[in-house]
Amino acid sequence: MAGKSSTRGRQTVRDMILSMLAVVGVAAGAYVFIPHATGNTVRAVDYSSALASAKRAAPYPVLGPDGLAGDWKATSVQYQKDQKGYAVWHLGFVTPSGQYAAVEQSNAGRDDVLATTVPGAQADGDASVAGKDWKRYQGSHYRGLAVPTGTATTVVTGTASYQELAQLAQALK
Repeated sequence: MAGKSSTRGRQTVRDMILSMLAVVGVAAGAYVFIPHATGNTVRAVDYSSALASAKRAAPYPVLGPDGLAGDWKATSVQYQKDQKGYAVWHLGFVTPSGQYAAVEQSNAGRDDVLATTVPGAQADGDASVAGKDWKRYQGSHYRGLAVPTGTATTVVTGTASYQELAQLAQALK
């Protein structure tokens, strides 16, 4: 009887090994034949209809880029009322250098808009962009350019350099 038990034990181990090899083979096949993300996974969005809708709905002049170089990729867009009822416009981009930049507008107070869009903002000088005087701010992670636009505050913000932020600001119409 001890011989039969030993044979069954070897058979069970062999069956488990064969089962494991089958599972590994299926997993390897799935990895090879099922598409998976590689390289740049940034998805560009078309913001034209959201911009048109926001321009009709907002109580201030909503700005969007016109004539921005094709290597700027829009990645996020949103117009909504915030918790306090202020109208908020957001349009985010990946810049040509691979950094983040966004247009943020709201009819909330300037300090509230800056606190939300450039956390830790500290004044960092002035910049003249397209004939307008913008204020520069450096935050804990983002920097920004801010200017009043009608009853709103416009902030061009992100991890991009001030030069790239100015390119975006210059394209705003």
